[in-house]
Amino acid sequence: MNQQMDKQLPEGWETTQLAEVADIILGQSPDGKTVNSEGKGIVFYQGKAEFGLLHPTPRNYCTNPKKIAKENDILLSVRAPVGPTNLANQETAIGRGLAAIRETQITNFKFILFYFRNIEQWLSQQGTGTTFQAISGQFIRDLPFPLPPLAEQHYLADKLDSLLTRIQTLSDQLAAVPALLKQFRQSVLADAVSGKLTVKWREETGNNDEWCSYLLKDITTKIGSGSTPKGGNSVYKTSGIPFVRSLNIYSDYIKYDDLAFIDMEQAKKLANVEIQENDVLLNITGASIGRVNIAPQAFVGGRVNQHVAIIRVKAEIAIAKYLHLLLASPEVQKWVHGENYGATRQALTKNMIEMLVVQLPSIAEQTEIVRRVEALFALADNIEQQSRAAAERVALLTQSVLAKAFRGELSEQWRREHPDLISGDNSAAALLARIQAERAATGKKSRRA
Repeated sequence: MNQQMDKQLPEGWETTQLAEVADIILGQSPDGKTVNSEGKGIVFYQGKAEFGLLHPTPRNYCTNPKKIAKENDILLSVRAPVGPTNLANQETAIGRGLAAIRETQITNFKFILFYFRNIEQWLSQQGTGTTFQAISGQFIRDLPFPLPPLAEQHYLADKLDSLLTRIQTLSDQLAAVPALLKQFRQSVLADAVSGKLTVKWREETGNNDEWCSYLLKDITTKIGSGSTPKGGNSVYKTSGIPFVRSLNIYSDYIKYDDLAFIDMEQAKKLANVEIQENDVLLNITGASIGRVNIAPQAFVGGRVNQHVAIIRVKAEIAIAKYLHLLLASPEVQKWVHGENYGATRQALTKNMIEMLVVQLPSIAEQTEIVRRVEALFALADNIEQQSRAAAERVALLTQSVLAKAFRGELSEQWRREHPDLISGDNSAAALLARIQAERAATGKKSRRA
């Protein structure tokens, strides 16, 4: 790494070792009897598990700490995993999973933090150990460290702070998009099955047909679930007749992974739950209760188990796709997840499904509703795809910006404009000499923390 760093360092920077420019405090786990969650003593961090974006989150405290990190110390995860960092925002006890990197009076702690974040991926590959990966204190002390003039450290720390904050803000905004789109889709469904989505369409077309109330049993030719063949998973095949389970059914997609198959002999025993084209498949038990979708072509001719109900509509009254939207709507889902469906386990019985009251418009309006919902959902899907791609690009920006900083590209113009701050007594070479002199005088260079 030293040779690679030397090639990339901008003119005027020096290569040294971390132990030359910072104090390194290796964590040590305190007696378990002194650790508590009641706030007694000082905050205690054991490892990466407590890390946040910048600062860790207190969970435990310690009344008799062995090793202490101070405010603005860099907390480095040194074992399982190696490399992640956080910044201490108060005095804390640190366990074996952490090391504290402490700035000197003539180094910038945020510059050191950004250095570690720049090498995090490389550092994660340097751990040793058969049980779990870890790096030693000597390894940390010997880490090559790029040292710019102090003024340039301050400039880069501030610049990186600003840029990475903006990147994080953008990342957070993009991360919020899926939840917003979920709300949008739910709103579309609510408007669709209440008639709000087609108010203008009814005015334009002169369609004044009343919406009618039905029991679900009155608009269907079949409502029923299947069963699991004797032997369960052991009798499933790698090919044959599709056997659809609740894990295959989602309201916004069909999961083909883990699709089971049965042979013809087993399928004949389940002939009464053979999937037909345009069947609506509804999960009726367990944690996935209420997930609903239209049977895809790949499922036609297949069977369902006891956790999935087939709902087959009368074509002259209802459109399968509209019934799918209706059953997926917030109002029906609220009904599905009502408290009256089992004290210990949620379940919809055939009778419950049959007696569900549904509001249906004309076939023409159902068709228009489906068309509009599909168009709006396609728009949402496109936005989600674009935001996902943007999030991936943004995720790469942080490392790109950090790499540019430590190649001197972010401060190139600044160096041209401030030659006096990077030369003579202000040069990196002079800074390193002062650091070495001060640490030699105090014996810190050779200290083993």
